[in-house]
Amino acid sequence: MCILCGARSPHGFFHSRRNFLKTAAGGAAAAGLNLFAPRPAAAQSDDRASPPQDSGRPDRRYVIRGGAVMTMDPSMPNKGEFTQADVLVHGKTILAVGPNLATGAADVIDARGRIVMPGFIDTHHHQFETALRSFLADGVLINDGSGSASGSTTYFEFILLTFAPVYRPQDVYINELYGGLSQLDDGVTTVHDVSQIHHSPQHSDAAIQALFDTGRRAAFGYFESAGANILGTNPGNQYPQDAIRIKKQWFSSTDQLVSMIMGGEVYLGDDTTEKSWKIGRQLGLQIAAHILSPFGIRPTFDALAQGQGGSNHDIGIGADNLFIHMTGMSDMAWQRARDVGAQVSIAFPIEMNMRHGMPPIIRMQSMGMEPSLSVDVECTLTADFFTQMRSAMNLQRMIVNQMTLDSPNGNQNLPDPRNWELPQSAVTVPGNFPYWPKPPAGIPAPLTTRDVLRYATINGARALRLDRKTGSLTPGKEADIIILDPTKLNVAPLNQVPGAVVSLMDRTNVETVIVAGKVRKWKGRLLDVDLNRLRQQIEASRDFIFSAAKVPQNLFSSQ
Repeated sequence: MCILCGARSPHGFFHSRRNFLKTAAGGAAAAGLNLFAPRPAAAQSDDRASPPQDSGRPDRRYVIRGGAVMTMDPSMPNKGEFTQADVLVHGKTILAVGPNLATGAADVIDARGRIVMPGFIDTHHHQFETALRSFLADGVLINDGSGSASGSTTYFEFILLTFAPVYRPQDVYINELYGGLSQLDDGVTTVHDVSQIHHSPQHSDAAIQALFDTGRRAAFGYFESAGANILGTNPGNQYPQDAIRIKKQWFSSTDQLVSMIMGGEVYLGDDTTEKSWKIGRQLGLQIAAHILSPFGIRPTFDALAQGQGGSNHDIGIGADNLFIHMTGMSDMAWQRARDVGAQVSIAFPIEMNMRHGMPPIIRMQSMGMEPSLSVDVECTLTADFFTQMRSAMNLQRMIVNQMTLDSPNGNQNLPDPRNWELPQSAVTVPGNFPYWPKPPAGIPAPLTTRDVLRYATINGARALRLDRKTGSLTPGKEADIIILDPTKLNVAPLNQVPGAVVSLMDRTNVETVIVAGKVRKWKGRLLDVDLNRLRQQIEASRDFIFSAAKVPQNLFSSQ
């Protein structure tokens, strides 16, 4: 696929991308070293090798040979971790995983010295905001009256009420496409795009077209018309009833990379909740919503947990729900979410930075639940998934470690309004380290690198109801695969695979990205993409958005 090179839309909706932009306004140890097990063989040296021809086509077969393979499927032999193994792909499907596979005349991707694993899965991302990257790097959610840099240039007032209402369909398209390609380059092979920019059906179609054109797996989240619905500047708004047309036009098949999720925001009022949730369920769609205490959602969510939500008091939460953030909710509502099997997406870095409330990881662990991971908004923080994993691990371990240190004192200082340190007269424990107590019962163990890798892959697939297709390198699933390079300066020497991926890597280590069997990034370079041209288009979109919103462009703004 050549992005923006004039090919026809997969649905024939736009005559071409150009036209649209123009008019659319085995693991035995060796030598005592354990990676899971031994050190892989030397990496391939021929950087000029080409990717397998026509990868992803139904009649094409290739093998990823000799890498350290982390399948994220513990039901497989060796718990799915192989020091040196092969992954055989036929068309878009994984046929086999294991050492020394017999593959006949299959093309070969030499992965010796590399790490092979499933692509990352982002369960909540507002890709339409790509042109606003870093604008809100210092900001919080809502103006807090403090006059501070963080409390004045804020998300609700600027991103939702000022920038979002001026977006044209062509802005939606290039923002979605550019943001999606950026994450594809980072090894994120699946996204839930929470596209709250549906001012008109044309805006909706632009967002969907971009998801198809990006060439990665996606769940299109049909949410409201951000900001414009509050200001009344979206006379073409068809949310939520346009979901019926969208589902029929774009998502009649289940055998495609892009699927659909119904946005059902409860802060829009009971009437909208009633309509959006019922439409979503009539269409058989998963229903997603932002759930966080700063927007006063707790009483509304309590009613939903009791089956009394919506204007008719007959809407309740279920296994078809994906809840984003889930900060500040009641014990009763949490218990109901667990009992019905609802999914929870945590955006650790954003929640910590923008005052959403404490990411609820300890609560989830205490209830036997696990989250998926999401990046939320690039206007504030990176969409890089290595950052998401490290942030999740660091936040949870910070809390657990401090709870352990404070445990002899009853944890009465959690949280202390000044700090989380020991009391002035602290209780000690026997032994050589009087302030190093044994972790007490009831406190979760610190997260491990394998834990957050699970959150970033198979948990994400489950959260989006895609775990039969993706999330692990299980034979029979579609081949969403990344090949990571641990020989680079920031990682070498490789001593332990999960630790290297989570604690050391970044996008420069993402060497190859495969989606549904098709190679999309090869040896560090996205294929079939004119990045210079796309950058010019995203910059032009940014210039229009700032101008239309009457916000001065200032590279050293005083926010």
